[in-house]
Amino acid sequence: MTIASRLIQLLLHIVFRRSYKMKYVSGYLSIVIALFISSTGAENVVYGQVGGTVTLPVLKQGSERVLVQWYFGMNTQPLITRNAQGRETIDSQWKDRLSLSKTDFSLIINKIRLEDFKSFKCELKDFWPQQMTSVTTFRLSHVSVQPVSPLLVGKNLNLKCDIEEIFEGTQRRWLSPQKQDPNKDPRVQIGNDGSLTVMKVTGQDHGEWTCVVTYQSRETYFNTPVTVIDLSPAHSQPIYTSVSSFSRLHLPCSFSFPLPPSWSDSQENGIQGGRWTFTPSPAAGSLTGVVQTLVNLSPGPPLAWVVNQKRGLDVSALQKKNLNLSLSKKGVTVGDRGNYTCAVEFQRDDTLKRVMRVEVLQLLTSPVPVAFVGQEVNLTCTLGQPLTSDLEVKWIPPHHSILLPLGSSPHPTLLTIPEATYGDGGLWRCELWENKTKLTSVEITLKIERVPVDVWLLVTICAAAVIFVLLLILTVILIRRHRQGVMMPRRGKRRFCNCKDPTPKGFYRN
Repeated sequence: MTIASRLIQLLLHIVFRRSYKMKYVSGYLSIVIALFISSTGAENVVYGQVGGTVTLPVLKQGSERVLVQWYFGMNTQPLITRNAQGRETIDSQWKDRLSLSKTDFSLIINKIRLEDFKSFKCELKDFWPQQMTSVTTFRLSHVSVQPVSPLLVGKNLNLKCDIEEIFEGTQRRWLSPQKQDPNKDPRVQIGNDGSLTVMKVTGQDHGEWTCVVTYQSRETYFNTPVTVIDLSPAHSQPIYTSVSSFSRLHLPCSFSFPLPPSWSDSQENGIQGGRWTFTPSPAAGSLTGVVQTLVNLSPGPPLAWVVNQKRGLDVSALQKKNLNLSLSKKGVTVGDRGNYTCAVEFQRDDTLKRVMRVEVLQLLTSPVPVAFVGQEVNLTCTLGQPLTSDLEVKWIPPHHSILLPLGSSPHPTLLTIPEATYGDGGLWRCELWENKTKLTSVEITLKIERVPVDVWLLVTICAAAVIFVLLLILTVILIRRHRQGVMMPRRGKRRFCNCKDPTPKGFYRN
């Protein structure tokens, strides 16, 4: 029954209430109504989906003493009946799938089956002020949106909204999982036949896609789930930690969305394997650039993780749930600096991977953590490489250190204590900051001790030995000189010749 016929019936009921004694007029009008209904009783179209829920709307009209009966197809037995006293009766074959609205006479159909897409008829009998019957027919039309298998990120998504019987004026449109018009997305192509194509899907395409069918200003929504398989986004910044036997390095790697239960079996989901690899950085002090395989995922079945490197890795999470890809390690050293790669391999050579970089903060002292009073001590806070411009360190020395106050940050990465005192001993902490965010910190306990007594004794003995040797050498030198002076013969006085005619020595010719 059309909207116009319903309005006429409502108007006539108002007239009946005001002039119910006018029997001839009301009888005549009832005949007019019956003729009008028979001439305008086109079927109302309502779209539904297998497994879904639909409402066939019939507004409340007339008096409270109304008998409501709904029929299916050509059946003469009603599916559901509500008498004038409000008591309902439902056909046993439709039990748990039918109900009447509490506010009007609309029929609600749950868990729609394929054989339900036929005609439904609502018959209303109003017994006041006189018996009057109205009939409304509906055509339940089948709409199907074929489900799609889970897609790897980067693949194309194809959806189609099929309508078995398209009536004039029917329109279709799509809504994304964010309930937005996908036409604004340059990756989306929508056809006139209700098809939709999304090129290179991303995590934003995961969720419920909706086909909206509009007919006679009434909208019906048909949802279909889309699963996009992808790994959670990797850290945009490095993972910062510090050298400590108590620190725990956590390397997150997981799927962005829960996977279907069938994905626990590699034969059904196409998982061919996976692995964790480690590439040391130059600051790690090991083989730079050499890729090391930490753990492998064997395809099975069943899937199983195999540890290749004994690096103190905690693989309990991997072994408990094969699709939990996170890795952890207790106790951090400088050898953990580098790039870690989590990779999962699928059929057709498709691979999902995430790479994360680990930076380890280290605090070095020179000399070793035990220094003597008066000794120069150097403290270095380093990542093994120069800090970038957005990073800075902040030193927190012991309360009685001679370096206090250090002034406002940024502080130098190298601190020098010219002459260590007892106040410099204690806990030194170096914090790594990025802007106003603390990334990590490292601590060390510096011990300042007096120079041991045995050291002073050794120094005294050595000094006395040196003096003794020097005195001995000096004594030997003096004695030798004295002996040389006693044993040397005395020279006589030089005599001069007093001859009258002295002649020089030599040979002369006669």
